[in-house]
Amino acid sequence: MVERIVTGEVYHTYTRSIAEFVIFNNQAEYARMISAMRHFQWDARPLSFSRLYRKHPAHTKKEYVPKAPQKRVQIIAYCIMPTHIHLVLKQKQDNGISAFLNDLLNSYTRYFNTKRSRKGPLWEGRFKKVYVQKDEQLLHLTRYIHLNPVTAGLVKKPEQWKASSYREFIGINDDTAFCEYDELLEIVPAKYAKSVMERRAYQRELAKIKHFLRDSASDLTGSTA
Repeated sequence: MVERIVTGEVYHTYTRSIAEFVIFNNQAEYARMISAMRHFQWDARPLSFSRLYRKHPAHTKKEYVPKAPQKRVQIIAYCIMPTHIHLVLKQKQDNGISAFLNDLLNSYTRYFNTKRSRKGPLWEGRFKKVYVQKDEQLLHLTRYIHLNPVTAGLVKKPEQWKASSYREFIGINDDTAFCEYDELLEIVPAKYAKSVMERRAYQRELAKIKHFLRDSASDLTGSTA
């Protein structure tokens, strides 16, 4: 039985590409996904995303907002990686998270397949979700996803990765900021940045352990999955 997503509650959602296929290859592709996130969070969208993106490709605050705005989800934090996406979302209306992610992922699939002359699905099944119960859990979660690019060795510092909300949390990118976390987390930029960097070594070690356990299991079973 699939656990129901409850309106008014916070969830960590995660989705990845089929066979860990790299689906974000350059800054333009990351930027398009970020703009799509901003667009599809709204329930009422008189303009199609493709038309809107042609008018406002920089996804700044000048981007179109519906006259009677009603959000399906509240975007608290995110991190887009080459093969997967982390999103921390609060559902604002019934079926909001599912509808938002369905539109978001399908939109990017159409764009990616057209651009690459490709056919077929891009994402590995239905998105995964974890209910976030406590403020402490939410704070830990944001630090975890913001450190993903560092843990993966893509950058040395999380602020160097522009396809995440970390720069918003530490007061950078005010002109493109759209995450809403003030009602849930009390973030002091300098203090938050320090706490994230303090977890960097721990998270890297944790990732090594997970990788070792996965490889050991593959050796025992003969699997390469």
